[in-house]
Amino acid sequence: RPGCSPRAPRADLDQPKFFTFDSPAELPSRTPRKKRRRSRLVLYPETSRKYRPRVEHRSRAQRCLLLLVAIVGFQVLNAIENLDDNAQRYDLDGLEKALQRAVFGQPAAVSRIVALMRDYLATHVHSRPLLLALHGPSGVGKSHVGRLLARHFRSVLEDSALVLQYHARHHCPEARAAQDCREELARRVAEAEEKTPLLVLDDVELMPRPLLDELHGFLQPQRSHHFHNAIYVLLSGAGGAEVTRFVLQNASRALPLRPDGSRSAEAAAAQAEEDLRASLLAVLSREHPLWQAAAIVPFLLLEKRDVVSCFRDEMAGEGFFPDRARAENLAAQLSFYRVAGREFAVTGCKQVVATVNLL
Repeated sequence: RPGCSPRAPRADLDQPKFFTFDSPAELPSRTPRKKRRRSRLVLYPETSRKYRPRVEHRSRAQRCLLLLVAIVGFQVLNAIENLDDNAQRYDLDGLEKALQRAVFGQPAAVSRIVALMRDYLATHVHSRPLLLALHGPSGVGKSHVGRLLARHFRSVLEDSALVLQYHARHHCPEARAAQDCREELARRVAEAEEKTPLLVLDDVELMPRPLLDELHGFLQPQRSHHFHNAIYVLLSGAGGAEVTRFVLQNASRALPLRPDGSRSAEAAAAQAEEDLRASLLAVLSREHPLWQAAAIVPFLLLEKRDVVSCFRDEMAGEGFFPDRARAENLAAQLSFYRVAGREFAVTGCKQVVATVNLL
């Protein structure tokens, strides 16, 4: 058949074929790409540095600060441990309970004494001694507190000689030369200067001025540091008239001088006590500069119920049954200030022992 001959495609295969490149004109035209503008490098002056994230490192000041914080923290922990050790060594909790149980009508004074001792005994090194000045009229419990303090510290301290009781009426009578008394007092204090002694000095209002000067010298910072580790308890009737006047003038207040448990009463009692301390300090500072360095603790007048408690306690100690009615009858024999419906004992509990001995 024409057109269907098998040799025709064979002839095409036998013909040689050549590969040729297209001419540039024959290439399809392409749109040229836009050249990207490269961002210029920021050039820094030779004197400056390029910013690079620095590796965090602690400077010398930071290390010193951390060391200081560690030292302060250690000191605080050490102070807390010392406070706990001293509280256990001196049994201040037991002292507070003993004073609250045996001292009648003076809750504010007892709390202040124990609080001052806690603060002072919290550390072993002191810049000055602790000087407690207990002031008030006769029979309100100053000497009684002094005896309780001496008894307690003798029981807790290893060396009972560290507790010194000095009675001006006994150790330095009027017939004795004041200079001799001064030398003896200095010797007694120097014997117990190594540790923290307790020195209870009674009847301070009877001491001659040279003895007060010697006591004032013990408080000076230029003295040896051994003299700074001591607790002085001065029992004095000086300022008793000021305490009596203050209590009687404030007896008509709606709120008593002693707190009854409510916050308003406690605030009023604290303010009244602060006013009394300021008044006492102003009076005592005119007598001798020693009192300016003292922590004043006023002892208030005792009310009739406090005197009744004194009678019952003394009756129980002497073997009598502490009957309240009998104690009230004994208390009624004493003299009282009667102001604004309240009764304050003129002589406090001073006559209780002699009265019970007559039973």
